[in-house]
Amino acid sequence: MPKKAVLAYSGGLDTSIIIPWLKEKYACEVVAMIGDVGQQEDLDAARRKALATGASEAYIEDLREEFITGYIWPTLRAGAVYEHKYLLGTSFARPIIAKAQVKVARQTGADAVAHGCTGKGNDQVRFDVTVKALAPDLKIIAPWREWSISSREEAIAYAHAHNIPIEQTEANIYSRDRNIWHLSHEGGGLEDPNNAPDEAMWQWIVSPDRAPSVPAEVEIGFEAGTPVTVNGKALGPVELINKLNDIAAPHGVGRIDLVENRLVGIKSRGAYETPGGTLLVTAHRELETICLDRETSHYQQMLSLRYAELVYYGLWFTPLRASLDAFFTQAQKRVTGAVGLKLFKGNVTITKRSSPYSLYRTDLASFTMGRYNPRDAEGFINLFALPVLVPEMREGGGTK
Repeated sequence: MPKKAVLAYSGGLDTSIIIPWLKEKYACEVVAMIGDVGQQEDLDAARRKALATGASEAYIEDLREEFITGYIWPTLRAGAVYEHKYLLGTSFARPIIAKAQVKVARQTGADAVAHGCTGKGNDQVRFDVTVKALAPDLKIIAPWREWSISSREEAIAYAHAHNIPIEQTEANIYSRDRNIWHLSHEGGGLEDPNNAPDEAMWQWIVSPDRAPSVPAEVEIGFEAGTPVTVNGKALGPVELINKLNDIAAPHGVGRIDLVENRLVGIKSRGAYETPGGTLLVTAHRELETICLDRETSHYQQMLSLRYAELVYYGLWFTPLRASLDAFFTQAQKRVTGAVGLKLFKGNVTITKRSSPYSLYRTDLASFTMGRYNPRDAEGFINLFALPVLVPEMREGGGTK
């Protein structure tokens, strides 16, 4: 039986009821660890709530800059997007929170860690695998895999029975996760993919219908694949993402509604708000079109898919992910320059792209030919077509 457990605590429905449940079930001391990943919530209030509901200690860990530079930027440089749409906002936040959880466990002498992830979701894997990679000696407690509570309605009833203040009601039952990169929504009416998202569900990005009738323009600068400037001004990681969030959200940019394949084999429906992240992914991808050679670009697309899977599956602390980082660090060395974007009622269009390492040459691309000799094309095409010609030569009995 564990004597002290560090709970990854948010103050939401699930983690709020876990503190009294852990004390009832295991009679152990509970330490709350609140990871600040830019969720823009009152974390001091969450800390006080944890203590008021039975935690012996509560820590707030500021993870924002490490989250961006160590997790978001590498994923962005890799061009990793899961199943064409999902920008991995929850996925890459879990490993850094679990890492901080392990750190607090070591500081406080805890012998266990706990989390509020459901027993059929992806997050349980992300937390568990991270803890096993960093501290395999710690016991992992996942109440949703143990207790008799089987729905969010029952979790709400448990909270009421234990006089725990919560925001969720049976009418507002969405499960949400927010950080500096995104805001996710699951549950409620979203569980039926035939239902359109309720407009009242969205909390961050303005409806494109109500966005301004005058477009906004923004320029994002990169150095070696990493965002460094907005409209020519150098900004730190936290300030840069916050700035782009403030620009994109009012113009309806970054809403996504998707059905995704969970790691455990279930299809799930979620809605995501990723304003600044949408701008960054769009601009980065566009800058690559002029900076990467064809072979690197095409090969990178295959590795990007694998990188996205690793992040989604919770395999952050693995040799393969670290090895892929080495590839992308090399491949991104010349992805330096700036991309202009226009934002209008939920849409993003490219207005300009420039780079000191651009491989685009007007004297080659222009219809005026320039340095390109069209006569060279005939011999190239003849050789390129040989695999097509050889079967025809055999069937015709020729020896051309």
